[in-house]
Amino acid sequence: MSGASVFRPAHPVRDADPALPAIPTALVEVDVVRQWRDGVPGAVPVFDGESGPELAAAAEQFDVDAAVLEAVGASASAGAVRALPLRTGGLGWVVGVGSGEPVKWRSAGGALARAVRERLNDVAESEDETGDLGEASDADYLQVKLPADVDGEIVSALTLGLALGGYRFRVSRGPVPPRLRKVLLVAPEGADVAALGEQVRRARELASATSLARDLANTPSNVKDPAWLTGLAAELAADVPDLTATVRDEKWLADHGFGGILAVGGGSSRPPRLLELAYRPKDAAGPHLVLVGKGITFDTGGISIKPAEGMHLMRTDMSGGGAVIAALLTIARLGLPVKVTGLVPSAENHVSGSAYRPGDVVRHYGGTTTEVGNTDAEGRMVLADAIAYAVDKLEPDVLVDVATLTGAMKVALGLRTGGLFASDEELAEQVRAAGERVGEAWWRMPLVEDHAEAVKGELADVKQTPTGPGGITAALFLREFTAGLPWAHLDIAGPARADKDYNEVVPGGTGFAARSLVELAAGFAKG
Repeated sequence: MSGASVFRPAHPVRDADPALPAIPTALVEVDVVRQWRDGVPGAVPVFDGESGPELAAAAEQFDVDAAVLEAVGASASAGAVRALPLRTGGLGWVVGVGSGEPVKWRSAGGALARAVRERLNDVAESEDETGDLGEASDADYLQVKLPADVDGEIVSALTLGLALGGYRFRVSRGPVPPRLRKVLLVAPEGADVAALGEQVRRARELASATSLARDLANTPSNVKDPAWLTGLAAELAADVPDLTATVRDEKWLADHGFGGILAVGGGSSRPPRLLELAYRPKDAAGPHLVLVGKGITFDTGGISIKPAEGMHLMRTDMSGGGAVIAALLTIARLGLPVKVTGLVPSAENHVSGSAYRPGDVVRHYGGTTTEVGNTDAEGRMVLADAIAYAVDKLEPDVLVDVATLTGAMKVALGLRTGGLFASDEELAEQVRAAGERVGEAWWRMPLVEDHAEAVKGELADVKQTPTGPGGITAALFLREFTAGLPWAHLDIAGPARADKDYNEVVPGGTGFAARSLVELAAGFAKG
């Protein structure tokens, strides 16, 4: 398996465990229409007004008094959703959007999707198969009334919320649970339905990237090993125009000197892989963007073993790699005119007699040597190999790596913001702005030069775990392999996982960073 690993037409990787949910997860369809439809369950937004929630629009649409909406607890708080039994039968929803900024609409869409999902579950479990959602044929449909001042940002944010807020991933022998299948966004009179529809279609592609990244992160590690992760990516890439996948096995890695990946994967019975996804559109212009994602499919910490508490979450330690895979597929599906390569070094970090040790000296691709201080700092070891390979073989103009790399970033920024390190001011702003446009928050962190000397090794060229602030020194370690190219390091250790619902996020892998990477590439495509 030293060349391309693309499987046609069957899906042996996806079908390896028939109990797994279908990957990619099916998302709700969203269309923009001109007219409200009788008999289809509907939702109407509620805004904050000077004297409280503005209920008039919802009252008129549902033909009820505002007092009725007040009685059911209708609120303008973003994401507050209340169900309303209608005189005509069926159910209506009022959903708060606060003052109406895009993030409020994203929150509203996510909360509405979850509320409808719960209602569908209740209906499925009840003896009355028609339930409260109207006719059975309409049970998985919903329409949402858009405001008079609707614009592309609003429909994009709402679409992201609706598509991702009802996401779920569960391995079960039971039947596939009911889901919301289609949402109609009812445009106001005079709106440009075609333009709004285009915004919806693009937002849904971004949602698909996030959803796939979630699927990959949530897949349990007894199924998801390096061969599965890279093989599935190759399968998915096979049908996407201008995108090719190559999967390299442990023999190829050994023959070409990928000591970091081999060291980290050496303790597992399931050997490492390197995935390369190459998107080469004929109309490509601008810089060659190389994205590198950490693909650790399970991380015990190795000999420097992790505490048992929380170790089960290490199935998501390949979230950076998942984001890169999802981003490349989406960039190619969107047909962006920019050259992009994705690299995902993938390994399992296990404890065994063949595991690498603290005190080892590892030789990376290209010859740089690293003195190992802690086998649980494995992410930087595999990223270093991939970055060095990119510099040597791919002629990149811009490098971006993304990884669940350090607990220090969770402490510094919490669980909803990614850490952004960059060697180039313009690139740092491009990443931050891309995230802002697609609803992902990044905070610029410093590459403090006072700590650069600590990265220098004693037994080797560099130290894996230098003294100093952990997030910063990890970034400085990776910088050693970038050859001075414009480079950004995205540490997503905090926002890659969630333990509760918020906005469009649900518990489990969040898919964080996938949308930012797509939007970053789109920015380069525009020049």
